[in-house]
Amino acid sequence: MTRQIRDVMSSGTAAVEPMTTVARAARLMREEDIGDVLVTYDSDLFGVLTDRDIVIRAVAEGLDPAETAVGTVCTRPPVVTLAPDDTTDHAIELMRRHAVRRLPVVEHGGCPVGIVSLGDLAVTEQHPHAALLGVSEAAPNR
Repeated sequence: MTRQIRDVMSSGTAAVEPMTTVARAARLMREEDIGDVLVTYDSDLFGVLTDRDIVIRAVAEGLDPAETAVGTVCTRPPVVTLAPDDTTDHAIELMRRHAVRRLPVVEHGGCPVGIVSLGDLAVTEQHPHAALLGVSEAAPNR
């Protein structure tokens, strides 16, 4: 069943500014139990920082997380985004086409209002044999 993104997205997502250190962003991810933060500047989407970005673009490259700014390692534009009025079918198609697991949701002018994840869509598209449904409902492994 197709729904609008506004009905399934996580609003009030965590955001940091580009000059925030990778270490601070990682602590925020831990505190909020999330795998990504939006990187914003003057209320506009600057990029997206994921746990994978931290590992691949910072730690594996030998950068100091306490000194490295998220703006240097986050995924930068063109970031694939959705609008609140887009459909879940459109989100699924974009995730497949761009091989991403999360999409920022932005309103007019690029102001972020939320994020939709693969897990959000797996729970939303509750087909009897949805492969990801059990994964999305599972408690995080700490």
